[in-house]
Amino acid sequence: MSETIPGPDGQPRCGWCAQTDDFFPYHDNEWGYPVDDDTRLFEKICLEGFQSGLSWRTILAKRENFRKAFKGFDFRKVATFTEKDVERLLQDAGIIRHRGKIEAAINNARCALEMVEQEGSLAAYFWSREPDPGEVKRPQSMSTSPTSVAISKDLKKRGWKFVGPTTVFAFMQAMGLVNDHAEGCVIRAKVDAARKAFKRPRR
Repeated sequence: MSETIPGPDGQPRCGWCAQTDDFFPYHDNEWGYPVDDDTRLFEKICLEGFQSGLSWRTILAKRENFRKAFKGFDFRKVATFTEKDVERLLQDAGIIRHRGKIEAAINNARCALEMVEQEGSLAAYFWSREPDPGEVKRPQSMSTSPTSVAISKDLKKRGWKFVGPTTVFAFMQAMGLVNDHAEGCVIRAKVDAARKAFKRPRR
């Protein structure tokens, strides 16, 4: 895949947008911009877990269904889900019906509650682990990084599931902890500007 492709306006975008036109709005308006909202952070780490072994195209197409099924990814609500909810979700054709991933999302909601107690917020936890920009030597040349390995290890120690280093790195890319837009991508500079203006959350 080429590093960039022409977007709808003729300007270059990251080459992965070639997979489907549906990627352009997500790429232009969401991917890589820094996020400090705990609900969005929880949603993304859950959806990355559901993506494991699948394509983001599949997950993005079902994202609204996931939001409805998981109460808008309000982890305080998801943490109260029971086995009855698991069975309900396994019958929901609008999402990925994988018992292990569904149970992991519920488990991770409970872990998120503990993290908020310990760290102040999910945002404070993840942004306190923001890597040095030099860690990613060349955009889109890595699928894991030393930081994603370290976060994955720590999350697993805290009881989180489906949070391997590749999943965590994809989360970091999407939530703006790294700017992994291709060098020639027209959005890269916008994300750089957003990251510079972003106020890192603290406990």
